[in-house]
Amino acid sequence: MKTILNFVFLILLVSNTFSQQTSATKSEDLKSAYNIQDSVMIKTRDGAFISAIVVRKKGVSVPKPVILQYTIYVRDKGRDIKSLKEAVDKDYVGVIAYSRGKRFSPDEIFPYENDANDAYDVIDWISKQDWCNGSVGMYGGSYNGYTQWAACKKMHPALKTIVPYVANRPGMGLPMENNIFVNPNYEWSFYVGNNKYLDTIAGNDRQRFRKMLFKWWETGVAYKRMDSIDGSPNRHFQRWIKHPSFDEYWQKMAPYKEDFEQINIPVLAFDGYYNDSQNSSLYYIRELQKYNPKTPVYVIIGPYDHFGTQIGGKIELRDYKVDSTALIDIKKITYQWFDYILKNGTKPEMLKDKINYEVMGASEWRSAPSLDKMTNGFLKMYLTNKKSGKFYSLDPRMPGEKDYLSQEVNFADRQTQNNDYYPDPIIRKEIDTTSGYVFVSDPLKESMLINGSFLGEIKVSINKNDLDIGVTLYELMSNGEYFHLSYFLGRASYAKDITARNLLKSNQIEVISFSNTHLVSKQLNKGSRLVVVLNVNKNAFSQLNYGTVKEVSDESIKDVTEPLKVKWYNDSFVKIPIWK
Repeated sequence: MKTILNFVFLILLVSNTFSQQTSATKSEDLKSAYNIQDSVMIKTRDGAFISAIVVRKKGVSVPKPVILQYTIYVRDKGRDIKSLKEAVDKDYVGVIAYSRGKRFSPDEIFPYENDANDAYDVIDWISKQDWCNGSVGMYGGSYNGYTQWAACKKMHPALKTIVPYVANRPGMGLPMENNIFVNPNYEWSFYVGNNKYLDTIAGNDRQRFRKMLFKWWETGVAYKRMDSIDGSPNRHFQRWIKHPSFDEYWQKMAPYKEDFEQINIPVLAFDGYYNDSQNSSLYYIRELQKYNPKTPVYVIIGPYDHFGTQIGGKIELRDYKVDSTALIDIKKITYQWFDYILKNGTKPEMLKDKINYEVMGASEWRSAPSLDKMTNGFLKMYLTNKKSGKFYSLDPRMPGEKDYLSQEVNFADRQTQNNDYYPDPIIRKEIDTTSGYVFVSDPLKESMLINGSFLGEIKVSINKNDLDIGVTLYELMSNGEYFHLSYFLGRASYAKDITARNLLKSNQIEVISFSNTHLVSKQLNKGSRLVVVLNVNKNAFSQLNYGTVKEVSDESIKDVTEPLKVKWYNDSFVKIPIWK
């Protein structure tokens, strides 16, 4: 009975909110050229409700194509309506729908989990309205990029195209990268999950969460007890860490394997070389090109980060002065694309081929028919144990005799952190050489274009059953500064299969293959050197893998009985993608 009364009270509260918001909107609407419905509720097949806003041109009765944004971010209503008016001004109907549980939706909030089914139902509802001509296009960035791909999990015939910017792929990039949970997403679950709108107080309280991270690091408590340090239960975090494998929980949130076979609509994706979730975004592209190569999928990518991509780039990125040619009008290109697909217009001039990328250092745009075709060769470089000055030689020749470099990592020692892999700043005067190993090549005899995602094989033996590896790639320029090119962060026990953990055998040589690195395009000058830093990941900014047979989230500093002892074998190598 109490539950029913609570539900009735909620409906009355929401209805009253509808009434107040609608009255205000109608008053403003009378003075404008727009017909604004800001209290739309869309019922899903399983009985939930999705809150939405619809904006149309006043006095127009002819059905139009619809531009849909689907998001978990309930921001200032004026800002969202402004973006919908932009669509209307370009002769579309604008719709924004909010994830289940957000805004006026009375349901519970579960980020990612219901968006695939709910997006289908929203598109189905739109397609049946008399103001829709049967065609829907979607666009938006980050979470809004993810929801577009989620909508493709089961294709609705009315969905004609998607334009995802820096799209997330839950379980792959965020909240974990190559099966390692990364900490910056911890507070995000409070930001989007604490209320119907956004908890900006929690979301902006960096000091609170930095303090929590470092206390977790210093005390060595189990990762799953992170929220006990903060003092506020984090139910979404707890839900996520129960799925360290890329299992069915993550797989069902967006297209997976054969799901890509039925995606046959044109796609235009935007991404950045320094987008933290790039491996999420490009995962969709690679899988679509693999499972349905006939689907027209286009990419525009350049020297942008996660937020910079969504505005077409910034003049300066993490102390790197971006080539002026890299800056684009992303909104203009987006609507040119919609006109091309939904109105039989002209294809955006920028799309010379399927993959369009800016070459850092050359200040030019190039194109390729696929991500794989960005590269026409690889530079295979071995991580040798031969000294090269104060570092070790990165050599194209395989060592004649098998040998190794030893590293010891004490997880009980909280005075030192390993693996400074993050590209901020992009250009630095020096790199961390206090742990791990640095491998440096001979100077380049001629300029070289690095184009694509590097990969490699690390041959290693350890005295435990698992470890987290960091591999970072730099250009050492002739002026002595280091230009951060790309990196890999991954868990060894998932190298063979991200869906199932395969523990390493203690004191046996194991081969750790990796390829899910960050794509980049950069012109290297004659005289520059290639630098690879190899390390064990041990820091306060991601989950800490102690190397036992236990689930990593259950491990704590109490599990440290001895240091991790690593042998990095000298026939390990990286393959750097180049364009000859």
